[in-house]
Amino acid sequence: MATEEDIEKLLEGIDFKNLTAEQLTGKNGLLKVLTKRLVEKAMTSEMDQHLGYPKHDPAGKNSGNSRNGKSKKSIITDHGSIPIEVPRDRNGDFEPQIVKKRQRRFDGFDDKIISMYGRGITTRDIQSHLKDIYGVEVSPEFISNVTDAVIEDAREWQNRPLDPFYAIVYFDAIIVKGRSESRVVNKAVYTAIGVNIQGKKEALGLWISENEGAKFWAGIMTELKNRGVTDILIACIDGLKGLPEAINSLFPKTRIQLCIVHMIRNSTKFVSYKERKEICTDLKKIYSAITEEEGSLALDSFGEKWDKKYPMISKSWRTNWNNLNEFFGYPDSIRKIIYTTNAIESLNFSLRKVTKNRSAFPTDDAIIKLLYLSLTNASKKWTMPIRDWGTALNQFAIYFGERVPL
Repeated sequence: MATEEDIEKLLEGIDFKNLTAEQLTGKNGLLKVLTKRLVEKAMTSEMDQHLGYPKHDPAGKNSGNSRNGKSKKSIITDHGSIPIEVPRDRNGDFEPQIVKKRQRRFDGFDDKIISMYGRGITTRDIQSHLKDIYGVEVSPEFISNVTDAVIEDAREWQNRPLDPFYAIVYFDAIIVKGRSESRVVNKAVYTAIGVNIQGKKEALGLWISENEGAKFWAGIMTELKNRGVTDILIACIDGLKGLPEAINSLFPKTRIQLCIVHMIRNSTKFVSYKERKEICTDLKKIYSAITEEEGSLALDSFGEKWDKKYPMISKSWRTNWNNLNEFFGYPDSIRKIIYTTNAIESLNFSLRKVTKNRSAFPTDDAIIKLLYLSLTNASKKWTMPIRDWGTALNQFAIYFGERVPL
C-alpha cells in the first residue's frame, strides 16, 4: 500500500493552485492521466515478475521468453474511458492481474451501474447518466449483462439457511407487470419478513406467481422448513388465498392474525366519502376492544347499524373472525406489532417505487433482479430491534412457554 510519503512524491511538481476542475477531472484531466500511468506501470511491474527480469536486463538473454511489444485497449473507470497499453510476451502466457484479459471495466464501475439499477433508474436513464458524468456510451445489453451478475447473488440469498425460530412472520404481495407467452400479465411478487429472537426484521424470500392458492403457499412453507425454520409463533397475513391452510399444514402450532388495517381498507372500499369517517370510527370500537367478547359485541352493534346499507362489511368480519381475533389474547406490547402488516407494507412501498417506471418486465429473472437489489437496499436500515421488543419477548415467553428460545 502506498504511504503518505509515496503519494507526496507522486504529486510533486503539480501546480494545484492554478489547476482548474476541468484540468483535474475533465476528459483529458490529470486523474485520467494518472490512472493510465499507474495502471500501465503496474502491468510493467507484473511483466517483470512474470519474466523474472526487468526490461533491458542481460539476465533475460536466452531465457526462453521475452517482451513482445504492447496491445491497446480501453477500460471504463470512474473518470471515463481510458486507453491503456498492455504489455505482451512472446510465449503469450502473460496474464495481467490489475486489468485482466477481456476486462473492460475497472473495479467499482459495475457497482455504480448496479446501484443505480437497484434504485429503480431505468436502463435509458443509466445510459444518459454514464454519458453525461463519465463520457462513456454503453448499450442496453451492456447494462443488462452487468446487472445479470446479481441473479446468482439473488439465488444464493433465496436458498440461504434461515434461523430455526421466528416470533413473527409477515406475508404480503405486490403486483407487477410481466411478460408471459408474448402477453403482458399481472404477476404477484410475494415477500416474507421474519422477526427473529433479537427483534430484528429479516427478509426471508421473494416468490413470483400468476396465481396464488394452497398449493403455491404449501410450496413456500415447505421451502422455509427445508431452509431451517422449525417454529413461527404468529403469522401476520393479508387474506392471501390458501395461506392460512398452508401455514397450519406445515407449522400447525403457528397462530394466524389477519391484518386489521387491510380489513378496514377492504371494508371502506365501496363506502361513500361522507360516511367513511363514521364507519371507521365504529370499526375502531371492534379492534380496540379490550377483550374478544367486547369486540364481538361491538361487531354485533356495527351490524345492527350498517347492515341495511353495507351488509358485506360485518359479514366479511364475521367470516374472517377466527383469524382476526388472535391479537385479543395479548397485551398491548404484542398487539401493536401483530394487528397490522405495516412492517412489510413499508418494504412493499419501497419495492413499488422501483417498479413504477417499468411498463412490463421481460422475464421473471428481471423482476427478481430489481426487487432483490431494492430489498437489499431497504434492509440495510433494519439495524435496530422492534420498539419495546424486550417487553414483547417476555410476554411471548409467558404465552408460548418453551417454544421461545430465551
